[in-house]
Amino acid sequence: MDGLMLDTEPLYKAAWQQGCAELGFDLDESSYSTFIGRRTVDCERELVKRFGLGFPMPRFRTRCAELWRLSAQTRGISTKPGLLALLEFVEAQGLARAIATSSDAADAAFSLRRAGLSGRFETVVTGDQIAHSKPAPDIYLEAARRLGRHPSECVALEDSDAGIIAARAAGMVTLCVPDAKPPSEAAARAASHVLGSLDEALGWIRARLMDDQRQRDC
Repeated sequence: MDGLMLDTEPLYKAAWQQGCAELGFDLDESSYSTFIGRRTVDCERELVKRFGLGFPMPRFRTRCAELWRLSAQTRGISTKPGLLALLEFVEAQGLARAIATSSDAADAAFSLRRAGLSGRFETVVTGDQIAHSKPAPDIYLEAARRLGRHPSECVALEDSDAGIIAARAAGMVTLCVPDAKPPSEAAARAASHVLGSLDEALGWIRARLMDDQRQRDC
């Protein structure tokens, strides 16, 4: 969801970095980049490892949420280029659709409402609904289960290293559309294809469906 469908990573980064700065801690670009695609609770553990047990997590958590909500409400949440055309195509084809996001259920619902995407997916699996977060495959396995599909029948679109590795571990075809940073070597190896945009992803999916149709017709 974040970074792949929604242009929310800048909002999260600004909220986390400002929240840390107001408490006297410097969350640099390199450290923040390791949080992308992961659950909030796991990122918070990383903050404590980085800054020590004295890091005021309750104050940070409250302030970060305030900053994020304020920014999302004032600036809005925009969709990534190509997303709406992609959704319209897969809806027209009758393809089952799920979101597998590390965000918790409340934040995911808020973001989807602000972006005008509520109701466009059969199911939304969130980070607080599974035992192990990305890069473990749990969230993608659960998404496939809810859709009634075997993971090998699914195509996962991802932007983060953790998400790419998770989807591949689940046994899915994985299309990587990088957002905040290029994929790591491990993520690039895990991706079935690395694409430049959601428009390219739409082209790939359309071509794959045409190939499948030709094979059925033979």
